[in-house]
Amino acid sequence: MSAIVAVTRAGPLTTVQDSGRFGHLRHGISASGPMDRRGYARAGALAGADYPGIEITMAGIALGVHSGGCRIGLAGGSFVARLNGKALQWPTAVTLGPGDELAVTPGAAGNFGYLRFDAPMLLPAVMDSLSTSSRARLGGFDGRPLQVGDILELGEGADAVSHSLAATPPDETGPIRFIWGLHADLLPSATRSRFVGAGFAISRRLDRMGVRLEDGDGVFADTTILSLASDAIVAGDIQILGDGTPIVLMRDHQPTGGYPRIGTIITADLDRFAQLRPGASVEFAPVSVHHAQQILRSQAS
Repeated sequence: MSAIVAVTRAGPLTTVQDSGRFGHLRHGISASGPMDRRGYARAGALAGADYPGIEITMAGIALGVHSGGCRIGLAGGSFVARLNGKALQWPTAVTLGPGDELAVTPGAAGNFGYLRFDAPMLLPAVMDSLSTSSRARLGGFDGRPLQVGDILELGEGADAVSHSLAATPPDETGPIRFIWGLHADLLPSATRSRFVGAGFAISRRLDRMGVRLEDGDGVFADTTILSLASDAIVAGDIQILGDGTPIVLMRDHQPTGGYPRIGTIITADLDRFAQLRPGASVEFAPVSVHHAQQILRSQAS
């Protein structure tokens, strides 16, 4: 069934996302897509469909159904959801009808939650994707975050699809695992040794482009090789800025960078990293490419 849904409250980084816009990095456009891909996938499974959805930030969102109805899935992080003032479980699935009001507010953990519909949002695709790119300002709702007053029109959805939620759950504890990066050998061996197991903290300077880390142990305080020829970047790269600040580049990263990258967070741990809130402590542990691939395969099995 189709529906007309109005945004009545939205955080500053609430965006429309799908699985991503791949194959355009050579044109300066990163893939975007959900910061927590597993949370996004689970929301879709709960909705019973694989249509694009809404990425919710800690500021939350509120929606009102003007007409029609839809089923939605909510997952990712730990948020508080209410339907017409009544608390819902998280994650969950719920059916909305005319006049219903859904509100999502911050919960115990996580930066990003996902709201997915059982029907397509009638928005134009850009480069074969609805994902909003905060850096390139394209996709989604006029290339910008959702805001109060936006109207989302849902088309007719296909028959419900059964999605398995039985995949191996990721390790939610312990260090964030990474593989050594292209420029690791340019840094002193003492710096590399200190990086492994050092205590960092998630700073308040985080968005879809990157997450800056607080280097309380001064691991990179004396680093001198901080400017290089620019080359391609991928999500999860751990880059050391000119002032020695480490930053993890995320889904809306720039296409190239000219600062050294000591490593890259493995795909299996990037979702977990994205959900770490400001002030959370984080340590890093190296793994081989082969081990990283094994971990990813085990999660998908």
